[in-house]
Amino acid sequence: LQQMEGHTDLVRSVAFSSNGSTVISSSDDGTVRLWNAVTGEQEMIMNGHTNLVCSVAFSPDGMKVVSGSKDKTVHIWEAATSNTLIEMFGHTDTVYSVAFSPEGAKIVSGSKDKTISIWNASTGAELKQIDRHSSGVWSVVFSLDGARMVSGLADHTVCIWDTATGDNLLKMDGHTDEVNSVAFSSDGLKIVSGSSNKIVCIWDAISGDQLKQMDGHTSYVLSVNFSFDGARVVSGSADHTVCVWDVATAEQLQQIEGHADWVHAVAF
Repeated sequence: LQQMEGHTDLVRSVAFSSNGSTVISSSDDGTVRLWNAVTGEQEMIMNGHTNLVCSVAFSPDGMKVVSGSKDKTVHIWEAATSNTLIEMFGHTDTVYSVAFSPEGAKIVSGSKDKTISIWNASTGAELKQIDRHSSGVWSVVFSLDGARMVSGLADHTVCIWDTATGDNLLKMDGHTDEVNSVAFSSDGLKIVSGSSNKIVCIWDAISGDQLKQMDGHTSYVLSVNFSFDGARVVSGSADHTVCVWDVATAEQLQQIEGHADWVHAVAF
């Protein structure tokens, strides 16, 4: 196991490259950093944002990195050189969440300005803006086939959107506080959400029905993710713990302690 040190402020987001060899992180220190996942050594620092960096993700081929910031911009970086390739302007408030589409051609961003934007990952052109949210968008990701997106909102809801049309397909109510993180299972049939109400929920991505509720955290759930086989969920919380859950039974399989502060990002 590795502990990677280098950021000078809170770490907001982490992600693995698709081959598992590299980790990307973003921080309130305004930087994006690349790390060797085996040795834990810092390989690259990406400077360019003028405020804290809330979210970061790799392109599917690992060649690019996308980041979203409180400076209201989305940046695309070249992973090999740390050079800024494109800056995207359009949001009018903090960009809390960014993700590449599965084929790498598009980027989605969610913002406190209550909008989701879809961008061309090659040119930076804004392809579509979805402005039908009633509150800030804290988390947004594509389904594995790229046909849908799921967003987690400050108004306590989870929404599913049609990527091509921007139509709202489903709205799921069940959380009683802000939804901080959402993710699709790899087969696209389930969604997991984590909320400030301390709860992790599993939803049917077709019907919108709530399938499971996982109780165990004692403070805000800040990040959630599925394992690739969809059998487990991992969650990170303001209670300083990481929990692993069985999706079929909602049983807590493991509670991992070691952090001395909020756990803002988790990934398998």
